[in-house]
Amino acid sequence: MTINLLANAAEVKNSFGFMEAMEQGGPVAWFILAIMIIMSVGSFYILITKLLEQNKVMKQYRRDVQGKFWQAGSIKEGATKLEKNSAWRQVADDALKAEDEHGKMTDKLEAHDWMHGSLQRSEDSINAKLAGGLPFLATVGATAPFVGLLGTVIGIYRALINIGIAGSASIDKVAGPVGEALIMTAIGLFVAVPAVFAYNWLQSRNRRIAEALSSFSTDLLANLSSNGAVRPATKAPARAAAKPATTTAGVKTAPKA
Repeated sequence: MTINLLANAAEVKNSFGFMEAMEQGGPVAWFILAIMIIMSVGSFYILITKLLEQNKVMKQYRRDVQGKFWQAGSIKEGATKLEKNSAWRQVADDALKAEDEHGKMTDKLEAHDWMHGSLQRSEDSINAKLAGGLPFLATVGATAPFVGLLGTVIGIYRALINIGIAGSASIDKVAGPVGEALIMTAIGLFVAVPAVFAYNWLQSRNRRIAEALSSFSTDLLANLSSNGAVRPATKAPARAAAKPATTTAGVKTAPKA
């Protein structure tokens, strides 16, 4: 008798699990779940790839632009110190190209205006590339709760149908559909919240990169317009500390001036 009661209790308990609720939902529930999984996987993929891309750009800025570029004798020489196919190399090359193209023009267009426009186009193309994939995160953050809500509505609708067929609101008739509805709501929030967080975080990091690009292009424009006379202040590379001289007797003496 006790064994039969335990077996019946286990059977009732298992009939209200996640897989059971999805199976009761049928193809519609599985389709909505598949959309949620695609949204979630796509969001995390974009988050990881854009984060790595941003880290690479900022590392190049600290290492190459701040550390090497402005220590060179000219813009052309400094450009060779920048990593190829990098955002900073693109801006430097576009500045040199704009300066060269302005010398070939026959009208009286101001060199400053021409180079400023060329650098702005270069910045815009880089910022557009960095922003790639972010609209997907915004779309997921805005639509995932509603996709989950669709599953919720379908689950509640199925629960009402079961109540109408059975003629009573017994727990065994409505637990499955209601459980499916709650699961869909939770999944929608689970997908939307990380997407919104990732979108805002990546956008703030892109704004910092855009500020660095704008500062770099402004310094390039000032340097080219002044024939190299104007350049930002850079830190001189740290020198190694002088080692104290040692006499044959092993006594240390002060280094010579």
